[in-house]
Amino acid sequence: MAVVIAYNSSRHIGALLDSLPAAFGDVDHEVVVVDNGSSDDTVDVVAARGDARLVRSTNTGFAGGINTGVRHAAGRGPILVLNPDAEIGAGAVPAMLAVLAGPGVGVVAPRMVEADGSLSPSLRREPSLPRAGGLSFTGLPAFAERIEDPAEYADQHVVDWAVGAVMLISRDCFAALDGFDESYFLYSEETDFSLRARDQGWLTVYTPDAEVKHIGGGSGESSTTHTMKMVNRVRIYGRRHGRMATAAYFGIAVLTELRRAALGHHWSWDTLRALLRPSLRPAQLNAGDSLIPG
Repeated sequence: MAVVIAYNSSRHIGALLDSLPAAFGDVDHEVVVVDNGSSDDTVDVVAARGDARLVRSTNTGFAGGINTGVRHAAGRGPILVLNPDAEIGAGAVPAMLAVLAGPGVGVVAPRMVEADGSLSPSLRREPSLPRAGGLSFTGLPAFAERIEDPAEYADQHVVDWAVGAVMLISRDCFAALDGFDESYFLYSEETDFSLRARDQGWLTVYTPDAEVKHIGGGSGESSTTHTMKMVNRVRIYGRRHGRMATAAYFGIAVLTELRRAALGHHWSWDTLRALLRPSLRPAQLNAGDSLIPG
């Protein structure tokens, strides 16, 4: 089954749905589109097609949308999680299913490319204190969470986690983790899922044999979403580490946003204020009670 999480996605979702028959090939499938309260005509676009089950929902975030879609699915097979601004290559799903059949595999991530066909660096290393400073441009694994080296995308291998625009998830793995953690609302939910899966013995595996074009930004980006991203980065680290390490991570996040703001990234000023004043954090995160978000 495929679960698409849509939010003001009318510009892109048609192309995604058009790509799915060739992506699945001979694999039987159902498509569930969860609309998270769009204010554009996403609902009308999907309803007019007839090739997907439409589930109207309030905006419970990306993780909440995934969980809602799985609950509404008729089948019990693997779950293909999709952003609406992706287009899936022909034969991608059978290729990913072959990888998912491997021992201990819980999540499969495909090769992602940009709209122009160039590689999209979608693989990530586990968050750590040295990687908290936004120094991915160094290319040094100790400081870079994002994996930029094209050689890392040439062969199939186990990864810590990958960008969640497209993920194929074992149903058993999904059930073992009780789905996605909805407290993240947006950003870090795929990080959390893969790391929790690893804690329980499930692997996340990247394969270059399945390709996905990810347009990106289909639901919009703003200072609010940037703030969500940074607050959730602190939260996921804090939920896996002790108080002192988390305080250090938080301090590095504050300094990183200060540096970005000074360099002209205007969204970082809002994020910096929200990090230092919990009451300014997006209400959807329920992270406004303490200086270091939990």
